[in-house]
Amino acid sequence: MSAEPRINDRIRVPEVRLVGPSGEQVGIVPLAKALELAQEYDLDLVEVAANARPPVCKLMDYGKFKYESAMKAREARKNQAHTVIKEMKLRPKIDPHDYDTKKGHVVRFLKQGDKVKITIMFRGREQSRPELGYRLLQRLAEDVQELGFVESNPKQDGRNMIMVLGPHKKKTEAMAEAREAQAARKAERQGGSSADAAEEPAEA
Repeated sequence: MSAEPRINDRIRVPEVRLVGPSGEQVGIVPLAKALELAQEYDLDLVEVAANARPPVCKLMDYGKFKYESAMKAREARKNQAHTVIKEMKLRPKIDPHDYDTKKGHVVRFLKQGDKVKITIMFRGREQSRPELGYRLLQRLAEDVQELGFVESNPKQDGRNMIMVLGPHKKKTEAMAEAREAQAARKAERQGGSSADAAEEPAEA
């Protein structure tokens, strides 16, 4: 709901279904009584279900509620995983060294939780040998099968043949693992410097 809920004097109904500060059901009470209770508790009367009959209102600290909601939304956005599709282009007659380099990139992308679109580019007479591209894509899929799976099978698209690999790990998992590894490396470095300091001989 994008619009903010009505609170206190902005609520314009004769009676409300009231929920107490701890979530307890108070029942249906006149609006005046609900506002009176809000003053007694030094809280706000907040309309939480405007379409109910009568509307449901809750006693709460609205300023605190808004702040906590904003913090939760911010945290959710921070941890949100944006799946990225990386692209890797290969030639049908790729040499072994180039293949290993490109495969290394694909492995890195999959480990990061990203999808990878593999494009085989045919030139000239290579277009009459689509099986070369198909075999290369199959080989790559087998080489990285521990990290990813074929999400979209190889298909011809003009002069190109395209296949999409999806990661076994979700992006959120990959991000969490990367953070843990970074924290472990940091702890290791700090531990090493502490150990070095401990080994220094004391002055006589």
